[in-house]
Amino acid sequence: MTLDNALLTDTVPTAHVLPAWLRGPRLAGLPPLDSSAAPPALSFEFFPPKTEALETQLWACIRRLEPLSPRFVSVTYGAGGSTRERTHQTVTRIVAETGLVPAAHLTCVAASRGEVDEVARRYWDAGVRHIVALRGDVPGGGAYVPHPDGYAYAADLVAGLKRIGDFEISVAAYAETHPEALSPEADLDNLKRKLDAGATRAITNYFFDTDVYLRFLDRCLAAGITAPIVPGIMPVSNFQQAVKFSAMCGASVPDWLGHMFDGTENDAETRRMVAAVVAAEQVRLLRANGIDQFHFYTLNRPDLTYAIAHILGVRPKTA
Repeated sequence: MTLDNALLTDTVPTAHVLPAWLRGPRLAGLPPLDSSAAPPALSFEFFPPKTEALETQLWACIRRLEPLSPRFVSVTYGAGGSTRERTHQTVTRIVAETGLVPAAHLTCVAASRGEVDEVARRYWDAGVRHIVALRGDVPGGGAYVPHPDGYAYAADLVAGLKRIGDFEISVAAYAETHPEALSPEADLDNLKRKLDAGATRAITNYFFDTDVYLRFLDRCLAAGITAPIVPGIMPVSNFQQAVKFSAMCGASVPDWLGHMFDGTENDAETRRMVAAVVAAEQVRLLRANGIDQFHFYTLNRPDLTYAIAHILGVRPKTA
């Protein structure tokens, strides 16, 4: 008797008949990656170190990911420009000591146009040609108020940077709407103003449900936005930290994600394995939907990002 026949006989307990398999639809898996197709373009985000130990960690991260030849690597800028000098030092060291293309974050919070322009000129003189232009966060929180002599918003900053030099400019997009936006439509209008002012691309904040990003792309196209909208991916190795970040930036945390990490609080190795599975499925789904660019928020921890890049077909370049 074959196994199939055995499953259908009355002698087999109902619990073992696997009704979902026998009666339900057959679900195909994701299509295999085409090894002959070009791998997607990647970019990585780092944050500047506050201590010597964190600087060592950052540079270990940079060296680990450098062989993957990302399109660019960005370096963040603290609230109110609080990491201005550390950001500048990190970016200029990347220029001097690596083959990577750095993109320096620059904000307009709590600074005059003259101060912001001076920072931009210093980057230009150092050979930096890519800026991530952001409005920025208010130090300590609170409502945003433009500097009386500064760039009011990111769209104004983009236009100002273009007057200084022919920078390549990336801007932020919010797949689930900026927490301070008056409405999703107003948020989308703001994104369009930034791109119309001269930005090259938008990079989304991170998200966990693939449909969130794909629906956002539909809305962008309907609004006449044709510039690349690069999905931001954050591999989650610390679920509670991700929940805290998400509350601040307006990213939803689905129940299924909490369930995946439930019970791993004291099990770092299982957390890493779960994080790899979750992020790998996310990028594979996006890739299957035709997405060919990804921006990874590394949190200065390279291993998960490296593994996901490998799954996407990206391999280290050898001399």
